[in-house]
Amino acid sequence: MPVFSLEPERTAWCEELRVLAAERLRPLAEKGEPGRVNRPLVAALGELGLLARVFGAGALDLCLMRESLARECTEAETALALQGLGAHPVAASGTPEQRARWLPEVTAGRAVAAFALSEPDAGSDAAALALEAAPDGEGWRLSGEKCWISNAPEADLHTVFARTTPGAAARGVTAFLVPADRPGLTGRRLEMLSPHPIGSLRFDGVPVTRADVLGEVDRGFRVAMTTLNLFRPSVGAFAVGMAQAALDATLAHTARRPAFGGVLKDLQAVAHQVAEMATRTEAARLLVYAAAAAYDEGAGDVPKRAAMAKLLATETAQYVVDAAVQLHGARALQRGHLLEHLYREVRAPRIYEGATEVQRTIIAKELYAS
Repeated sequence: MPVFSLEPERTAWCEELRVLAAERLRPLAEKGEPGRVNRPLVAALGELGLLARVFGAGALDLCLMRESLARECTEAETALALQGLGAHPVAASGTPEQRARWLPEVTAGRAVAAFALSEPDAGSDAAALALEAAPDGEGWRLSGEKCWISNAPEADLHTVFARTTPGAAARGVTAFLVPADRPGLTGRRLEMLSPHPIGSLRFDGVPVTRADVLGEVDRGFRVAMTTLNLFRPSVGAFAVGMAQAALDATLAHTARRPAFGGVLKDLQAVAHQVAEMATRTEAARLLVYAAAAAYDEGAGDVPKRAAMAKLLATETAQYVVDAAVQLHGARALQRGHLLEHLYREVRAPRIYEGATEVQRTIIAKELYAS
């Protein structure tokens, strides 16, 4: 299948997702409190079978889900993505017992998951993380802080990356499955520009055992990168969905807004701007689909393609949403306007799961290694 052509079944499925997002999920999102986990929304994603699809689908279907939901309801898209990000290490690297305990709860939308990698001094340089896993009998005690963690501090389970071997950089990190009720684990909400829930976690001697290890001891960085290689193209898909929503709104607005004896679209400067927005959005979409197809096919250049997709799509979305705001004028700055919402949403993806500069570093490293 050419990466630029979707089968009719997939196209129809995307349309179904958009209808679900608009009719079933957006009303729940509107009732939620910004910056807090919206459990009714997460539960609805489970009831509709979308969360189960996250863990059973390939990268391309994940991208199609995120793009389709984002066009109609960014809150639903983000809730779905965060469940996938937080629990994918359990699905991919967990023991049968871990998967049996948590995956049914996550896919049903009864348990909320978090991916706890970033720290106050270890964001882009994830291998520099310092959360300590000190040996304690048959297990470890976790001490330190995680910061800018989506769904924290309200998540029910956390994939936590901690240093089990000091001075070993990426080779000394272990992934642990840490339920929220472990003694010594606390957290607080962070007030952020983006409206989805983000917080910090504090670990004061939190006990973990070998039964909590995801994958192998000292091999947790591989768990993290495997997860990010899957989700980076789909972050791009989220960005493409936002860009398309902004473009759709701009097409409708410029076609009817009176200006200088006609409508805005009659002005060549406006028409050319919209053409540029559409072209960049389509280019980003194709690169995202190509990266997802490469992942599904097991290609050897997935890290490069995933980085390229996230880089181009998130930067494109920032450009398109900003241009859409400019073409709408002051109305787009009003609280509650679609573009005001997208303007707050679109900034964060250029930073999380590897900032734009990190993606360029990955791409260059892969190019010179080939």
